[in-house]
Amino acid sequence: MNPKDWIAGLERGLKVLEAFGEDAPRLSAQQMADRTGLTRTAARRQLLTLEHLGYLATDGKLFWLTPRVLTLAQSYIDSSRLARIVQPYLQRMAHGLQETTYLSVYDNGSVIYLARQGPSRTKSIGYGIGERVAAALTAAGLMMLSYLSEEEQAQYLANYDIRNFTSQTISDKSVLADLMKEPRAQGFAVSDSQVEIEYRGIAVPLLDHKGSLHGALSVTVSLLHETREAAIKRLLPTLRDTAVSLRNVI
Repeated sequence: MNPKDWIAGLERGLKVLEAFGEDAPRLSAQQMADRTGLTRTAARRQLLTLEHLGYLATDGKLFWLTPRVLTLAQSYIDSSRLARIVQPYLQRMAHGLQETTYLSVYDNGSVIYLARQGPSRTKSIGYGIGERVAAALTAAGLMMLSYLSEEEQAQYLANYDIRNFTSQTISDKSVLADLMKEPRAQGFAVSDSQVEIEYRGIAVPLLDHKGSLHGALSVTVSLLHETREAAIKRLLPTLRDTAVSLRNVI
């Protein structure tokens, strides 16, 4: 990028917004400076500007995100060509399989769910639209991680902060390194009990006619009523057929 076109203030403002999270829902100017590498004065100016614009609220000392931040994410989801194209296919899959189906994309070590469809008989389970989950914890994430280069996979593992959500969550990075290589070769990924103990995910890559990866199609099912092999046999043909149907339209 031409340095003349770079807006450093915008970069700093976005860095401030991204600094908030589950582990840091409310931050002071000094805490923000520590997390972003800004000076305390620069961090405070960014915080006050974002508060003035309505993206943050404050009690005079601590700052936190407001619901207005969601308009940024919603704008992307509403304008996503990929989500609009794939949604009818998810509906057909959900109706035929009677399971919850998803479209997700990879972003900086995480899976983001852009669209989902569930049969009316199911309760609201699984991931919501816009939800971000560590890629290693999901079938869709493992599928997309397998398309990274060896260097990118190594970097992902180096940065991956392991959190055990269930007794089955994989916490050995050497095991994850092997798992990340399998899906691309076999054409699908399976993930059991990584975030919720009773659920399994099965995913296939979403490729265009040139073979470029755009995301992943996946299904979340209960693992209480069928074996892993039976679930793959039942779900994988529909997932693959749908992915093939999308190759020339995405």
